[in-house]
Amino acid sequence: MKFMNAGARPGQRHVDSDAVFTIPNILTVLRFLGVPLFIWLVLARREYGAAAVVLVIMGSTDWVDGYIARRFGQTSRLGRIMDPIADRLALISVAVTLVIAGVVEWWYLTALVVPDAILLAASLFYFHSHPDLPVSRIGKIRTALLLMGTPLLVLAKLPIPLTEAYFVAAWIFLGFGLVGHWVAGYNYFRAIVRKGRLKAADDGGRG
Repeated sequence: MKFMNAGARPGQRHVDSDAVFTIPNILTVLRFLGVPLFIWLVLARREYGAAAVVLVIMGSTDWVDGYIARRFGQTSRLGRIMDPIADRLALISVAVTLVIAGVVEWWYLTALVVPDAILLAASLFYFHSHPDLPVSRIGKIRTALLLMGTPLLVLAKLPIPLTEAYFVAAWIFLGFGLVGHWVAGYNYFRAIVRKGRLKAADDGGRG
C-alpha cells in the first residue's frame, strides 16, 4: 500500500490512490479531533468564544483538504470515505452538544439526523457498508452553510455587541443549510438505490 502521495502537476487528471498519509487525510483527522475539543469547551468550560474558533478551524479544514486534494493530486480512496464521515460526525456531534447546552432546540438535531439515518439504512441494505459515492456539489455547499452558521450561533451566546445580528445571520445560513441537507440527502438516496440495483443485477448476471 502506498503511504505518501507526492502530488501531481496542476491540470493533471487525478485518480483516487491508495495513499494513507496525505495532507488532506491528516487535515480530516484533525477535524475528527476538533469534535471532542468543541464538546469539552461548550459543556465543561462554557467557553463559547474558544468553541466558535474551533468550529471555524474545523470548517476551514473541510475546504482546505478538498482544495489540496484536487490541486496537488492527493485524492485517495480513504479520503473519499473519511471526509463525508468527518462532516457527518462534526455536524451531528456539534448539534447534540448545542441541544444539551440549550443553544438550539431538538427539532434542529432531528432535521439533521433523519436524512442521515435513512441514508445509513439504505447503505446497509444495498451494500452492507459505505456506498462509496462521490460528494455532490449540493452536499459540499450544505456542509459549508451549516459550518458557517453554527459558529455564528455560538457567538450569539457571548456578551458582545451585535449578538442579535449574529443570531439572525446564523439562522439564515442554517436554514439554507438544512434545505440543502434534505435535497442532498434525497439525491444521495436515489444514487444509493440506483447503484445498489445495478450491483444486484450485475451479481445476478454473474450467478
